[in-house]
Amino acid sequence: MLNGEIFDNRPKVKNRLNILPENPEISPSERAVGLGRFPSWLHRPLPKGSQLKETGAILNRNRMPTVCEEAKCPNLLECWSRKTATFLALGKACTRSCGFCDIDHSKNPPPLEADEPERIAQAVQELNLKHVVITMVARDDLLDGGAGQMASIVHHLRNKTPHVAIELLTSDFNGNQAAWKVVLDSEPDIFNYNVETVRELTPRVRHTATYERTLEFLRYAKKHNGKRPVKSGMMVGLGETEKQVFETLRDLKEAGCDIVTIGQYLQANRHKLRVKAFITPDQFKKFEEYGHALGISKMFCGPFVRSSYHAEDIV
Repeated sequence: MLNGEIFDNRPKVKNRLNILPENPEISPSERAVGLGRFPSWLHRPLPKGSQLKETGAILNRNRMPTVCEEAKCPNLLECWSRKTATFLALGKACTRSCGFCDIDHSKNPPPLEADEPERIAQAVQELNLKHVVITMVARDDLLDGGAGQMASIVHHLRNKTPHVAIELLTSDFNGNQAAWKVVLDSEPDIFNYNVETVRELTPRVRHTATYERTLEFLRYAKKHNGKRPVKSGMMVGLGETEKQVFETLRDLKEAGCDIVTIGQYLQANRHKLRVKAFITPDQFKKFEEYGHALGISKMFCGPFVRSSYHAEDIV
């Protein structure tokens, strides 16, 4: 998204945000500077580089969907210009319909594709990645939630691109600990599961996932992962208070998170939750400093930060 416009190699779609400053604990400077207008810190120039088309061609050739496109990530141009992308596994249709996410929803998605792990490994090799992030749609229609397929992806990557650091960003597999074990036994270099928002907003923002189960999964991952980092991330600008963000950071630290990302929520279309505030760079800096003071090893906070944004730089 650049200056309010979404780019994804298809017909461009205007994204007009409806700002409702309902939370009195958010200062006026953190709110929108006008209906549908982005503040200056959410404007940035087009990235330089000639590799955008090459990235798209590699992804097309391997029939590889990305969360960059499906979730309308504002960093698509920048990341693809650096020949990196976040792969979306287990199809393009999610069995959950979260209030923030623009990925397609289906109660009965198509079956898993047997060649998907090999296609992902091939795309990673062609892009010459050193660090890859594999995320997934929630597949509550499957007995294991897709855990076996995610483990297979890791195994194919290890065989074809053994030098690549693998970061998995998964669903919660409906709390199925057997599925958790399958995924973690594949030994990704970094395991990531996002808390997404503060405790109080979770029922409105997330579909099916709960705040407490998120913390339980992160604790399990930390215990299982040994010295490998555990990561989580959240969005701000949905009406949360600073106090609630600080509480979430304390909970993530207690759960064993080594890396935490915090970024600005942006409304992907008019059917999704409205942005309640544009959070200032100074406030993001405050979140970062608070997380470091708690002892979280890596904090990456800013308006354009997403779970996989510059993931290779925050290990």
